[in-house]
Amino acid sequence: MKGLFIHGAEDMRLDDVAVPEPADGEVLLRVRYVGICGSDLHYYFHGRNGENVVREPFAPGHEFSAVVERDPSGEWKPGTPVTVHPARYGARVEGLADRPHLWPGGDYLGSAAAFPHRQGAAAEYVVVEKPMLRALPEALSLRDAALAEPLGVALHALTVAGEDLGGRALVLGAGPVGLLIVAALAARGVDHIAVADVQESAVDRARAQGAHETFLVGRDELPTTAYPVVFECSGVPVSLTQAVASAERAGVVVAVGMLADAEIGVNLAPLVSKELRLRGSFRFSTEIDDAVAMLAANPSIAQVVTHVYPASDAVAAFATAKDSAASGKVLLEF
Repeated sequence: MKGLFIHGAEDMRLDDVAVPEPADGEVLLRVRYVGICGSDLHYYFHGRNGENVVREPFAPGHEFSAVVERDPSGEWKPGTPVTVHPARYGARVEGLADRPHLWPGGDYLGSAAAFPHRQGAAAEYVVVEKPMLRALPEALSLRDAALAEPLGVALHALTVAGEDLGGRALVLGAGPVGLLIVAALAARGVDHIAVADVQESAVDRARAQGAHETFLVGRDELPTTAYPVVFECSGVPVSLTQAVASAERAGVVVAVGMLADAEIGVNLAPLVSKELRLRGSFRFSTEIDDAVAMLAANPSIAQVVTHVYPASDAVAAFATAKDSAASGKVLLEF
């Protein structure tokens, strides 16, 4: 079979590898669509994602859809369309029973955090454990189902916000996850959704997902002390400063974008004077199940996908995904 492997910075190849064999409790999947995530971009363009360095040929991909090829137990019928929860959890932590994604020692498909690396789904076939499978409803296509994982990330950010989201919310950064947060807020019936980004094309995509008000960073002045909930989705320090400035008194700021593992310059003075709550949002727990249902009920969310490339054009696909002016979510098709 063909598998897409990153060998180092800007060195990615379709290699011939053996079709994996499912063991007890595992299922062999025929992969159809794989979404390109920000972490995948870092692995390809830099050979690392934060502290995680590519040390062996490494298959990216944790956002994907597939059909069941073979289940040795016979529980899952061949041809069943599925998406996958890409996490395996580590040792249980007392007091975090409802947040297994925070337990230490787990892993994630398409992650170089451990060695040997946890290989991802960017291949013609992949083997996963049965508890990771999520069957797709008839209304949800395989193409659109590749959005389930990143929409789960977006829905978890709403969970972390933990507030009544029926009023006003601001989303800073209209990349794929920011757009999916907009879509989730719209699907949940939030009255007023504001979005800001540096790219005019990105705020246009946000309006298509249900944003009521948009701001072009560098041209428009963003309101201060105006939103009970602010989602920071860019991972840029100046944007976190803006999030704190734009949040209402006693409001909540949810940091969704991955910040650099380094000291950064952020003005947090209003965090104290406004008694804000600053919360991090990391991956998700069970929200992928809600994401599957939301995608099936709201087909317009799939407009987040702007490009689909064959796996043979992966280098071009990654270049497009890196260009936030040109693209939303980019998929590879196997």
